[in-house]
Amino acid sequence: MPELPEVETVKRGLFKLIVGKTIHAVASDTARSFPNSPADVEQFLAGAKIIDVRRRAKVILIDLSSKYSLVIHLKMTGQLVFVDKVERFAAGHPNDSLVGNLPDKSTRVTIDFIDGSHLFFNDQRKFGWVRLIATDEIPNIDFMKRVGPEPLEADFMTKDFIERFKRRIGTTIKAAILDQSVIAGVGNIYADESLWGAKIHPARKVGSISKLEFKKLYEEVRSVMNLSIDKGGSTNRNYVNAEGKKGSYMDFAKVFRREGLECPRCGTEIVKIRVVGRGTHICPNCQKG
Repeated sequence: MPELPEVETVKRGLFKLIVGKTIHAVASDTARSFPNSPADVEQFLAGAKIIDVRRRAKVILIDLSSKYSLVIHLKMTGQLVFVDKVERFAAGHPNDSLVGNLPDKSTRVTIDFIDGSHLFFNDQRKFGWVRLIATDEIPNIDFMKRVGPEPLEADFMTKDFIERFKRRIGTTIKAAILDQSVIAGVGNIYADESLWGAKIHPARKVGSISKLEFKKLYEEVRSVMNLSIDKGGSTNRNYVNAEGKKGSYMDFAKVFRREGLECPRCGTEIVKIRVVGRGTHICPNCQKG
């Protein structure tokens, strides 16, 4: 599943491409991927102009002039592919649908714009979805009520970060940092990288971590995620950025998928362990249990 930096790069790419476009028609092949009533589609989607593209956690929000929004979750194998007469931009699971003729057998939703361009939502496994929701109702949907604050927002300070973890003092720090209700959008790659940067063993209990360590972890979470956004996301095997290219963050990763290599800080061999059921990469010297 894409993590926050991957979805942020998708959002930025789509913002440049589709804001200002007017939707002509929408087609879908399954209610599972497009669970919206035909009446709502006709009234609030067809003929609407795209006024903004936003992100909340790992969800893309496309705001419409009708005061409704398309809420899009790519899940594991979702793709968004924009095509016009001269350009093609793609994001998501890297199969042939990114570059082949569309629609194809994986296309679940097709949005046609009045200028002749198209936005395709493809999803092989049908886990992702595109929902049409009144924009002012988005904060009230279950997912949005549960998800924690954005770690990269300017007003999200160290004290706020520490406060979010107080509810999980009896769990491991890795479980807590992966919990989307604590903070939004941090997945396995960036959890490992941030914990390595802060010299914290991922199996330590939240309650054992000092205020100074939390301050360092806060700084590392923001640093590694901002770097990943700058580099277009990670080179995770099943994700590419908004231009259909794999990101380059993994070229800069310090521990993730580097087991058997030397720690760039101390030279100790990086090992892979399991914490909360997840493959976890650490330096056993820098991150003592």
